[in-house]
Amino acid sequence: MIKYIVKRLLIFIPTLIAISLLAFVISVNSPADPVEQLTRAASSDGNIDGSSSAEQQIKNEIRRKLGLDLPVFYFGITHINMLDTLHKIPDRAVQENIRTLVNQYGNPELIMSYVKKIESCISIIKSLPDSSRKQEEILQINFALLQLKEEDNPKTVELAFQNIENNLSLITPSVRHHFTELQSEYQKITEDGTTWKNWIPKIQFNGANNQYHLWLFGDIGMEVSRGRKGVIRGDFGDSFSDNQPITDKILDKFMYSFVLVIASIFIAYLVSIPLGIYSAYFKDTSGDRITTVSVFMLYSLPSYFVGTLLLYWFANPDNLVWFPSGGVKNPATFNDDWGLFEKFSHQSPYFVLPLISYSYSSFAFISRMMRVGMINELNQDYVRTARSKGLSEKKVVFKHVLRNALLPIVTMIANIFPAALGGSVILETIFSIPGLGLEIYNAVVSTDIPMIVAVFSLTGLLTVIGYLVSDILYALVDPRISYK
Repeated sequence: MIKYIVKRLLIFIPTLIAISLLAFVISVNSPADPVEQLTRAASSDGNIDGSSSAEQQIKNEIRRKLGLDLPVFYFGITHINMLDTLHKIPDRAVQENIRTLVNQYGNPELIMSYVKKIESCISIIKSLPDSSRKQEEILQINFALLQLKEEDNPKTVELAFQNIENNLSLITPSVRHHFTELQSEYQKITEDGTTWKNWIPKIQFNGANNQYHLWLFGDIGMEVSRGRKGVIRGDFGDSFSDNQPITDKILDKFMYSFVLVIASIFIAYLVSIPLGIYSAYFKDTSGDRITTVSVFMLYSLPSYFVGTLLLYWFANPDNLVWFPSGGVKNPATFNDDWGLFEKFSHQSPYFVLPLISYSYSSFAFISRMMRVGMINELNQDYVRTARSKGLSEKKVVFKHVLRNALLPIVTMIANIFPAALGGSVILETIFSIPGLGLEIYNAVVSTDIPMIVAVFSLTGLLTVIGYLVSDILYALVDPRISYK
């Protein structure tokens, strides 16, 4: 068995690498710009004084910390026209604009000169004396220049140049030639294309100084320390929403979701397996039909409806107040110094209604699987042989038939671990449980990419662990299965 487990763990390594690569690709290609998100968060907290230089300094520091000033991977396959230093450009939108222009027209040197010329024009407009400023025209020209920096669509670029020309006549004549040169450079880019070079491949090796290495291993082996430990050492970075460590946020909320899911699965198996055995042994009797109808009626009820109904009847001063209406403890009376039994006694009433809401819908599915498995096994030859040997019906059913019928049920164990991580958004909201389900929902709404990627990665890891546990349980349930 030990040898088998070691083999499976070795097989899981490529799977985990694939999961990490997929998670990293999701984070890199997310539509949200992390630098802009964190800059806005810093600005709202009062950490930026509002000046452009201070904001740019914050952006550069965020980029350095996140490793966005590094290449994406250990190596890259591109073409000889593509710039090797594109990742060093601070603005993500400008990066994408340059990449698109190079792919469309080639001429990387001309394109970089064009982008620098845009920056120069922006600086010139800002440096004009106040007496010569005409605010409306300045705003229009600035907006057009920003469009040129970030837009590659020819129609948009044409409209931007037209906007500059319409407003430039009201600006000091001494600066007009800069904008004329800018338009000339763009025309050179479009007219003197070198797109044939885009078909010549180029492999660029980046070593350990890349974003994936920083994300996975931290700053181990990197030229500059960035204060990152990496996913391997449990560091998923900081949340974009509140700048708190992702690992701490997950650990704080994981236990509640984990306890609820594990306890609900235990209750579901405890109820469903006897129901399945009864329905199979007394097949097509009145008891079987009543059991089937009952569990499927429960299955048809939405969990949010049942949860709300339970709160209305059993946590409502107008009806019955048998259980608390929400939360996981009473902060006024709960003491962290209590022993395990005291904590359990205090908190268990808070979990009764949520556990019922979590568990009841599984009764139909698991009991039906158990029923089908038992019926198939009861018709096997070995069952008739066991009965003919004079074994009691109880021993035949529970010692021989049950073990074989449990194999499909054991497979479901693999789904417990990832389900424990995800929790239930709706039920955790209804019962005010501070679990991971609600946290994941908030992360999606606020585009908190590090949290989403962390949950994705941990779900993949727990799924792999779940399948390993299922394989081990197979051998415990059925002695005929042996792993070598």
